[in-house]
Amino acid sequence: MTLNLVKLCVGCDTVEELIAWWKAEIGEDQPWKMRTRQTPKRAAELVDGGSLYRVYKGFILSRQRIWAVDTVGTGPASRCEVTLDPKVILTVPTPRRAFQGWRYLDAKDAPPDLAGAVGAEDVPSELARQLREIGAW
Repeated sequence: MTLNLVKLCVGCDTVEELIAWWKAEIGEDQPWKMRTRQTPKRAAELVDGGSLYRVYKGFILSRQRIWAVDTVGTGPASRCEVTLDPKVILTVPTPRRAFQGWRYLDAKDAPPDLAGAVGAEDVPSELARQLREIGAW
């Protein structure tokens, strides 16, 4: 069964802002990696078709496919690096409360891609988020 991760996107309010930051700070030619302190124990399930879903200001708005989960370093200095697909896929805005670190997200609970949602092809992500927030979508 496919397993996903969900993580807060701190410092960026929109998907576009995250992509612009990545291009300016890291560079388009560099691999996209998310670093975290704890290595997921279910890493094999994450690499088998899972995605990293990001929460912006209380809403899941995007995802990226997980390519690899690696532990870097040893002992107390060890960290986890999650290598992600550079393609960022917009999702249907889905409310999510704040939390620390990352959480597992089952495939059945993951929001659908925005491109696949009925009537959502031409809706800007900010408008979609606002509609979802007031319960109109």
